[in-house]
Amino acid sequence: MDSFPTMVSANILICDLVGLRFDARGMPDFSETKAHIEARGGLFHETGIDMAGPLESGRLHFFYQPDLSTREELLAAAGDGQYDAVIAAATFIPAEAKFRLGGVRIGAGTGNMGSASWGGGSGNGGEAPLMNTPGINSRATAQMAMKALLKVRPDLPVDDLHRLVAEGNFDTGKQLRDYPTAKLEGKKLAVIGYGNIGRELAKLGQAFGMRVAIHARPHRRKWIELEGFDYAADLVEAARGADALSVHVGLGAFDAEKQRHANAGLIGDAVFAALNPGAVVINYDRGELVDVAALRRALDTGRVDHAAIDADLFKDPTTGALSGPMLPYLALLDEHGDRLELLPHAAADTDHPSRVAGARQAVDQIFAAIVDRQLFNLKGTLPGGYTDMGARVPDGVGGIRSSTLLALAGNQAEAEALASSSAKIASFFERASGGSKQELQDQIRAEGEAVAEALNRLATLLRKHGLTGPFA
Repeated sequence: MDSFPTMVSANILICDLVGLRFDARGMPDFSETKAHIEARGGLFHETGIDMAGPLESGRLHFFYQPDLSTREELLAAAGDGQYDAVIAAATFIPAEAKFRLGGVRIGAGTGNMGSASWGGGSGNGGEAPLMNTPGINSRATAQMAMKALLKVRPDLPVDDLHRLVAEGNFDTGKQLRDYPTAKLEGKKLAVIGYGNIGRELAKLGQAFGMRVAIHARPHRRKWIELEGFDYAADLVEAARGADALSVHVGLGAFDAEKQRHANAGLIGDAVFAALNPGAVVINYDRGELVDVAALRRALDTGRVDHAAIDADLFKDPTTGALSGPMLPYLALLDEHGDRLELLPHAAADTDHPSRVAGARQAVDQIFAAIVDRQLFNLKGTLPGGYTDMGARVPDGVGGIRSSTLLALAGNQAEAEALASSSAKIASFFERASGGSKQELQDQIRAEGEAVAEALNRLATLLRKHGLTGPFA
């Protein structure tokens, strides 16, 4: 961690909340992020640059303005390059807003980071670097997606049964047979995308005994299959016979000529037609990924029984007009409202610890970019004069990293536990593979319990240190 003074001066706008838990004033608590900035040698201002007064040189100044939300407000604050860099979460940064030293998006994806300083949401072009903090909210988002599925599958009407029980109006012996349901075990879950969120959701589905099929790029196939998932070469193959489908791929690159992102409408008629009748569709990624007209047709026919969507919705404070990718889904409510669950892009943005962790990492990445010219989690092209330092994600997210293996190799107790458990298992199966049936039975009687202990100990160590998934 850098200590001050940095001998570098820069002004950074923070235009989203950096804490979601309420403080004693009844306001979202930014104190943890403020303390982190100050520990790094930066200065935190609970005001805009225009109200801050004289600024100390040789320091990074962070200006906390989480109420900036509209295009007009952002351009008034940053349209003339008043700030050198920006940290944002959900707020859309317009192309005209200027940040010569870069921007960091708290969370995965950068579709809202539209500044031309780095070439828009793809980060391709411009003089400044664009970064994000992937993996910070991966587990929270995956858990919310799983919650969306569990609310409707198994399809036991829990609220109705609770009401009947509370009223004393139920006889288990006579009435329970009227409420058949089916478990998730053995059902197929299609996951589109093998990024941090898609992989975390796949693991949750696997924990519930579901058969998980993942569609991703071909180079991911080895790792997908090594984790015990089925690889699907295309979207339709992933969806074929699936009882639930969840999409986690991001919007992709923006095509200026077509004025649309590469993955817009990705989940359409062909994908819906491949699902099992009565399937559940979850889109907790970007609203535009689903062809809403095709979803309507799938709801009409019963191919899709329930859809859970989490997408941005904005309301003009003056006119009340609604906008954002959630808007097309609202047109489905009159006909299919009881089969929809619509959230305002809240699944990944309501967890206080995740937001604080993301904000702290964003601050660290800003320091590294401005002070050391080092970029972590770069999106798009590498501007001149910077060094790409690769990915930085939380422990256990995103697969097995060289840093994890290095740390474990230096931890004598854990390294010995891994080695001894592995050696015991390997020795047993090497000797067992060449013996007769009687010899094998004798060996199991003599060593079976010790081998079972070693297997469980190894499995626990693998989970503890996140030693599953692709090598990153």
